[in-house]
Amino acid sequence: MYAVIKTGGKQYRVEADSVFPIEKLEAEVGDTITFDQVLMVGEGDKVTLGSPTVAGASVTAEVMEQKRTRKILVFRRRRRKNFRRTNGHRQHQTVVKITGIKGAK
Repeated sequence: MYAVIKTGGKQYRVEADSVFPIEKLEAEVGDTITFDQVLMVGEGDKVTLGSPTVAGASVTAEVMEQKRTRKILVFRRRRRKNFRRTNGHRQHQTVVKITGIKGAK
């Protein structure tokens, strides 16, 4: 069974026991979280589409880790002005493991 969930402004295709990073959530390591915005649920050939979400469907996940991505360098310059600025950015992420998918009834 798989599902498509929406969190952090992005959509993810998830299956049971899959581990992946998402946008940062305010949760501690070991907490269980529930995603209620399930856009699609599928099992084999049977697919249930939501409009916009599937009623009664939810996905539960366990928080595995809070981390940051690799550093992105942002370089700005203006030609012939001797103007150079370098900034770095590291995005916060939450690594989750999908523990269960509850389909629509």
